[in-house]
Amino acid sequence: MVERRMNSLVKWALVVFVLASIILNIVLIDIHSSRAPKCSAQRVHPLKRKHDDRSLTFADLTREEYLQVQEYLLRQKDLDISTNQITKPSENFLFLIELSLPKKADVLAYLDGKGANPIREATTVVFHGKLGYIKEYVVGPLPNPIYHRDVTEERYKTELPITARTVTIGEYSLMFKFLEQIFSKLGKLMKESFDVGLDKNLNAFEQMPRGVRSGDRKTWISFFRDMAGMYIHPVGFEVLLNHESVNASDWTVERLLYNGQYFLTVEELQQKYDAGSVKKIVYKEAPDYGSLKPRNKPLEIGPQLFYAEGKRYSISHNHVLYLDWSFAFGLSSLTGMRVFDVRFNGERIIYELSVQEAMSVYGSVTPGMILTKFLDSSIGIGRFAHELVRGVDCPHEATYVDTYRYIDVPAPVRFRNSICVFEHNMGQPLRRHFSDFFHNSYGGMVNSALVFRTITAIGNYDYMWDFIFYQSGSVEAKVHATGYISSSYLLDGSQRHGHQVAENVLGNIHTHFINFKVDLDVLGVNNYFQTKDMEYVNVSLPWMSDRYAMVPQLVEKQLTTEQEAALRYDTKTPRYLHIASNKTNRWGHQRSYRLQVFSFTGDHLPESQPEERAMSWARYKVAITKHKDSEQTSSSLYSQNNIWSPAVDFSKYIEDNESIEDEDLVAWVTTGFLHIPHSEDIPNTVTVGNGGGVLLRPHNYFDEDPSIHSADGVYMAPGSEHSCDNNRMACLAQETCSPVLEPFTYHGFEGVMKFEDSV
Repeated sequence: MVERRMNSLVKWALVVFVLASIILNIVLIDIHSSRAPKCSAQRVHPLKRKHDDRSLTFADLTREEYLQVQEYLLRQKDLDISTNQITKPSENFLFLIELSLPKKADVLAYLDGKGANPIREATTVVFHGKLGYIKEYVVGPLPNPIYHRDVTEERYKTELPITARTVTIGEYSLMFKFLEQIFSKLGKLMKESFDVGLDKNLNAFEQMPRGVRSGDRKTWISFFRDMAGMYIHPVGFEVLLNHESVNASDWTVERLLYNGQYFLTVEELQQKYDAGSVKKIVYKEAPDYGSLKPRNKPLEIGPQLFYAEGKRYSISHNHVLYLDWSFAFGLSSLTGMRVFDVRFNGERIIYELSVQEAMSVYGSVTPGMILTKFLDSSIGIGRFAHELVRGVDCPHEATYVDTYRYIDVPAPVRFRNSICVFEHNMGQPLRRHFSDFFHNSYGGMVNSALVFRTITAIGNYDYMWDFIFYQSGSVEAKVHATGYISSSYLLDGSQRHGHQVAENVLGNIHTHFINFKVDLDVLGVNNYFQTKDMEYVNVSLPWMSDRYAMVPQLVEKQLTTEQEAALRYDTKTPRYLHIASNKTNRWGHQRSYRLQVFSFTGDHLPESQPEERAMSWARYKVAITKHKDSEQTSSSLYSQNNIWSPAVDFSKYIEDNESIEDEDLVAWVTTGFLHIPHSEDIPNTVTVGNGGGVLLRPHNYFDEDPSIHSADGVYMAPGSEHSCDNNRMACLAQETCSPVLEPFTYHGFEGVMKFEDSV
């Protein structure tokens, strides 16, 4: 009994000890936590500048402005416009409303205090299906519009045929109904080959351009399994739909492709399939290799960004302040991200930096991709900027901005958190030196920069667009591609155009070309275009005249005309390209900004091809033109569907060969990469190595590196290693705080295209 009682006491003592330990640990953790205060949500150090409401001249239209423009146009009975999302192609449809940018000279006068605020106007696009053409109208003034004017001829010097229109939700709904009729006629084939039934269907993905000549609207539609990542689940069935007529009752099927064999009609395919005279595709279940659901349950959280002393940037309306930088921003439904009036230390460096176009050319043996040349601004690049995922697409503690758009919708749509802004430690010092000889010291500076970002999910591809503002006075515009590759059904000869990436699946070779507009104003609008490079020269040594050495020498040129400054990808390009002022720095050199292009593009489409003129900007690594308000973009909404007679042919900007000396200059920069898909593109293409961009760097613009004035600098000499005077890092451990995190929210699925609601 005594022994049992002793054991019982020991057990209770152990229980009490464990409980006491747990309570003590909780108390200690709480005490320790109380010693680490929450990081300040407020800015500790004041901003260097104040926000400027003049940035609103570049601001995207507000929801109220979109509605005012829509209501005004609906009151114009002669236009007879519909805003119903399932408007038929044979009717008049208000497709697009967005900001009409004012003339640059008027804006500069306003920004510089020498003129009035330019009249605020909207550009609208109407598909006049009843009349067979497309019109662009400028509507103004905003708010409360009272006029509209047709600017189609003024902008494009041509009429726009109705066949040049983007396929709308209304037209897609009619196409899907038409395809259902085809499926119903091929019931046995669809069931045996693709397991299509009442509760199971195929997904469609279309080839562009839609035909081979101007006026065509004949689309090859490829079919894919209704699975996650449908783009990498082709089934081997394609249909050529002729939908040139605005009346769906006139549409026809002109060809079908089944397992590599072509058929003229649905009836021919059905008959030969039933007769057993075609090589049949036998359905079998496919593994779910396209799913992005993690293969293992996520159990870890990676490093997170937080601001120990509050955010060092500020956003007011569409205006951003960050240390020495300021700029205005917008997001075009067609071309995407853009910034204006970019200043460093109050001095304007860039008037406009914007995305212009994203283009891809594919190779294949199947019709759904053999002619494919995607021009994304014709669908809308900014249109597909959905909500960014906190902590993945952007750091958790980034600032998120909502945008509104009106494109192929019955009313303006809010896209929450579709832009993010954050300051980011780039992971390497901006500059540093450790002095090991004589004057021992260390000087360095972390490379903290401001990132302005959006991500656009255009069909299968997701493009991540970044404008990055560095403390050295540089600005970088870059793009990374991710998402799903486009694929085709594996047939004989397919592997001349790519690699097999899954059973019966070919990842098709394709190019990515991206065009940026860079309107630099270096100390004003009177600029020059200069190049610098090197060459080796054979020189005699001054102290040994009979001995020679090959020595690098600077080669400088000033290019004088637009054609001379159109630098083609297929020719050697000088390595230093500059937009320069005639003003000089302290050392007598012309102050300039350098264009440093990072590109891994494939070959451009030969100019002999009829589609090439719609993408002629891709001929040039950099092309310099004299600024004109009439040359606003390098591509257009209509390039994709009238690719053979483009409304905007960039090469014509260069044909007149105007002088570019002492002029307002615009640089059109093309970057990108060649993509040969491989097995690691399954399930998704990664951003690493898949991108390009341009860096705008000061070159003799300042008298010294401006980052030497940054508060982020660190300096140590022997004996001062622990001093905080010139090294805040030395005191960081004493100033630690715990971050205040915003709650995770996501509303991105609210803005997706919904075809089923339209049918």
